Order: sequence, then structure tokens, then C-alpha cells
Amino acid sequence: MRRRGGSEQPGKGRRANRPKARKVSTAAPSIADLQNQVVALTHELKEASERQTATAEVLKVISRSAFDLQAVLGTLVESAGRLCQAENVQIFLQDGEIYRLAADNGFSPEYQEYVRQHPIAPGRGTLVARTALEVAPVHLSDALADPEYTYHEGRRLGGYRTMLGIPLVRDENCIGVIALTRSEVRPFADKQVELVTTFADQAVIAIENARLFDEVQARTEDMRELLQQQTATADVLKVISRSAFNLQSVLDTLVTSASTLCGADQGMLLLLEDGVLKPLSYFGPYADRFEFRKSLASAPHRGIISGRAVLDGHTAHVPDVLSDPEFTNNAWQQLTGFRAMLAVPLMRQGKPIGAMALSRTKPGLFADRQIELVTTFADQAVIAIENVRLFDEVQARTRELTESLEELRTTQDRLVQTQKLALLGQLTAGIAHEIKNPLNFVNNFSGISAELIDELRDTLKGLSLDDKARAEIEELADMLKGNFDKVVHHGRRADAIVKNMLQHSREGSGEHRMIDINALVEESLNLAWHGARAETQGFEIKLKQSFDPSAGGADVFPQDIRRALLNLIANGFYATKRKAEANGGNYEPTLTASTKGLGDHVEIRIRDNGTGITPDVKEKMFEPFFTTKPTGEGTGLGLSISHDIIVKQHAGTIEVDTQPGAFTEIRIVLPRTPAFV
Repeated sequence: MRRRGGSEQPGKGRRANRPKARKVSTAAPSIADLQNQVVALTHELKEASERQTATAEVLKVISRSAFDLQAVLGTLVESAGRLCQAENVQIFLQDGEIYRLAADNGFSPEYQEYVRQHPIAPGRGTLVARTALEVAPVHLSDALADPEYTYHEGRRLGGYRTMLGIPLVRDENCIGVIALTRSEVRPFADKQVELVTTFADQAVIAIENARLFDEVQARTEDMRELLQQQTATADVLKVISRSAFNLQSVLDTLVTSASTLCGADQGMLLLLEDGVLKPLSYFGPYADRFEFRKSLASAPHRGIISGRAVLDGHTAHVPDVLSDPEFTNNAWQQLTGFRAMLAVPLMRQGKPIGAMALSRTKPGLFADRQIELVTTFADQAVIAIENVRLFDEVQARTRELTESLEELRTTQDRLVQTQKLALLGQLTAGIAHEIKNPLNFVNNFSGISAELIDELRDTLKGLSLDDKARAEIEELADMLKGNFDKVVHHGRRADAIVKNMLQHSREGSGEHRMIDINALVEESLNLAWHGARAETQGFEIKLKQSFDPSAGGADVFPQDIRRALLNLIANGFYATKRKAEANGGNYEPTLTASTKGLGDHVEIRIRDNGTGITPDVKEKMFEPFFTTKPTGEGTGLGLSISHDIIVKQHAGTIEVDTQPGAFTEIRIVLPRTPAFV
């Protein structure tokens, strides 16, 4: 219960200090009495005016400096000292169980330092503690004469004797004390006690206003921090949505935002890869040394805070790493000088995959809200990492499906080609069956008829004919001989066409196997050269070979590849022959065969310095039955067959580089591994 009176000694409370009542006189007052009364009233009016003025000034200060508690307390101690003729006035405020000096108006620095070093503890040994204990004014006429007073060193430094303590009461609890002192023994009057009590009420109002203001400020600061965190989270989500698959951009944003909002000097995000905790993103003044930090990457261990978070699977928080017994002082700490550390693990499906770590150069703990924020950002990092991982998996699967689709299309094309060739083979076989026998009869009887004409001539020699008849018969015999020779020639050409159609209809011959490419090209070159020499008398050409030792082998149908190469080389021979016929002795026919290893492929080049190929011919040169050779010298199937063997049968490529009148180069690329159905 709050009390507004009380005294340390009997008879020395408010009543003892009040002036005694004057006896009422019935005699008429004298002029002197009236004058004394006027003086007394004037003095009372002056004191009342001063009290009202002081109270008004305090109220003004409270209204003007509503949230500046120190200014209000300073005004209170100054006004109380002046109006109550107190040499010194102090205000003590509660701090837990003790009371600390909050304001004063005249004590020496030595006394102030002593009071700060020796705050007022509970009990009755001091004016402040006793006032707080009684929650009522305490008036000590002479501290030296009070048997319970024990704060003697403070009293000696303060030099006071008479003391007055007025409690600051809020909700019936003492939250502080106003203490007035005089160096002489001279008690305070009741009006002065009432005035200081009024000031105490004003002080409580000011303290309450300041408390509410601080709470509002703290709440506002909390709201501001919360807004910043929400804004930062929104920014991070924007970055994640805009750069969903740019992991580095997302991680950099997360680390920068977390470090900035938590007042960290540095931030880092590390991922666990192949058992090593590797730094991926950094924020701080040592970005140019981040590569050095990456070189320090190691398996998680308790000597580093991020490693501790990964090993334990929960937040690691150390106010000062230099005082932590497990911390291993490393080159990065020596470079950056960090002291306070916070590390939050990145958890995916209950397992740590990395950590987000913040540090400060000053020791101290991170706030709970900051830890919550970093945890939120760590969760966002896990989401971003998971998104990128899933995206990469989808991309890889898409590539696999695309490759499978391409392989399927290639297989389908080759199946279609196989079916076409099979149908062509059946058709050709039918044609051969239907045409071959009549063609054989034509060829055979043409030859026999040519021989019969010779016999007819021999028979006519023994007959007696006039010259005119013999000349006519000879002429007819020559004409018949020439006709039969043409029939034989074209019959043989027709037979060759049928044979080539049969060859063209085959997808492959023999079995595929691994063969040395250099040996195959060299063998084909020699076969073609000997064949040309046997077919054309006096054929000459300079052959060059440039084989890559690393060309190695390839899994092919050797017979078919050899056939394709023979066709290409033969065309080169033909082109040089035609140019030699046109240029005479100033031209040296040359054909070069070369190979080159291309990893999982091998390259073959056939180059001649013959007539070259015009653009219109180049476009059609691989079409079946297209040829530029004179009638009877080519069927138009050689290059078509070579193209099908290389491209359709072996899944290779064939390219032509040529310049009319200068050269032609055929470039063949074959895969080393089988590509057969």
C-alpha cells in the first residue's frame, strides 16, 4: 500500500514538522499584526507561484521531451533542488533488485563515481533502499544520528546530513527514488515534501512514457526488421523464379541477403560434393581471395563451424571462435579475422548437403531472429539446388530421349532402305529371271551368227560368181557382221547392267568385323591400280599415301567398304586419264589416299588432280544411273552404290570438295563402333 507520510524517528514525521496552530485572539489586530499577515500571505503566494511555475515547467519539459527521459529527470532534480533549498538532488531507478543513479544536480565527481561503483542494494542501510522498502517518503533529519544508516562512505563523499527520500510508485511498486540532501541538519517542510511527491508523480509519468516509447520503438524496429526480411525473402524468390536454373545467381543472392540483413561481415555457402565441403558462393571484403578459400576445402570436421553444422545436422553457433576449444585456427581466419560464427546446415530429405555460414569480426551472438532468417535462406538454397538438379536430370533425360529418337529414326530409315533394297532385289531377281535367258539367247546366237557369216564368206569363195554379185554379197556380209557385233556389244552391256542392279540391291555382303583401316585403303588402292593397268594399256598415274598411324581399326563390312573405295578410286583414275588426254605431256596424273584418326570415328580421303566436277554434276553424282561417261563406259551405279554402303549401311558420311579443271577430293568418315541393325 502506497503511503504518503512516515518518518524514521518518533515525533519527526509530517506532524512534527508542521508549524504549531496559533491561538485565536479576540482583540483587534494591530497595524503591525496586519503587516505581518500581509508579508506571510505574500510569501505563501510567492512560494505557491514558484511551485506552480516549477510544476508547469516540468510539464512543459515532459510535453516537449516526452521521449527524452534524461531531459525530464534533469529538469526534475534542478527544480526540486531550487524550490526545496536542497543542495543536492538525485534520482535512482530500479535495475533488477538494485537501484542505480540516473540523474543528479550537484554532487562531486568522486561521489558520483562511488555511487556508480556501489549501486544501492536492498535493505534499510540507505535512504534509497529504505524508501523503496516502505514505498513511502522517508525523512532523515540527521543521517549521523540514524542507527540503521550504514552508507557512511557515500555520505562522507556527498557531505550531507539531512535527507529526504520520495518513492516513484507505479502500480503500488517502487520503481525509483528521488533523494534530496542538505549538508546541515535542517529538516524539509511538509510543503516541500508534497512538492517533491508531485515531482515524483511527474517522474513516473515521464518514465512510463519513455518505456512505452521504447516499446513502440522496439516494436517498430522489429517490424522494420521483419519487413526487411520479408522484402529480402521476396527478392530471393524473384531471383529463384527468374533464374530458376542459374544456380550461382540464386546462391549469390541468398548469401548476400543473409549477410546484409544479419549484420554479418562475411557470408559463405558450401556444398558437400564427393565427401568434400566445397565453397560455392561468398559475400564480403575478400572476394578476390575466394579462390584461395576454395583451395582450403576439405572433408567436414569439427574444427570449422560449417563442418560442425554438417556433421551434427543442426545449427552451429559460436560467439568467439578463438575461445572455442574445438575450433582449428586456419589461414582463412587469420586473413579475415572473423570471431563470431553462425552456420546453418542445408538439409535435404533429412541429410545435410552443405551449410550457409556467416561471420563477424567482433565476438558476440547472433539474434534468434537472425538465426531463423538464415535458416529460411538455407531452406531456399536447398530448394534452388534441388530445382537445378531436377532440371539437369530432365535435360539429361531429354538428351537421352532425343538421341534415342534419332537412333530410332536412323534405324527406321535403314529398315526402310533395307526393305526397299529387298524389294529391289526381288524385282531385279525377277527381271534377271525373265530377261537373262532371252538375253543369253540373243548374245549366244549373235555370236554364232557372226561366226556363220565368216563361214558363209569361206563358202562363197569356192563359188563362181561375177564380180558384181560377189561385191554385193560381201557388202551384205559386212553389214550383217557389223550388226551382229553391235548386238553382241549391247547385249553384254545389258548383262552388265543387270549384274550391277543385283549388286546395288544387296544391303551388305559377308560379315562385319574389326579391320585395320590403313591396310584396307592400301589394299584397295593397289587393287584399283592393277585393275586399271590391266584394262588400259599404257596407263600411268602417280600414287601417294598419307596414313595416320592412329587411324586404327573400325568394325565394318570389309568387302563392301573395299568395293566402295574401288569405285571412288576408279573414278579418280578416269578423271586423271581424261585430263591427261586433253593436256598431253605437261600433266602428271596424281591420286592421293590418306587416313586420319578422329577419336570414335576414322577419316578416309581420296584426292585426284583430274578434271574436277562442275556444280550441276556434283548435285547428281550419287543418284542411281547418273553418269557423265560416254555410252558403254559406265552404268551410273558405282557412286550410288558407294554412297549407300558408306551412309546407309555403315552410318558414315561422304563429302565432296572439288574445283573444275583442278581437283576432286572425296572425304569419308566412318564410325569405329558397329551401327548395324
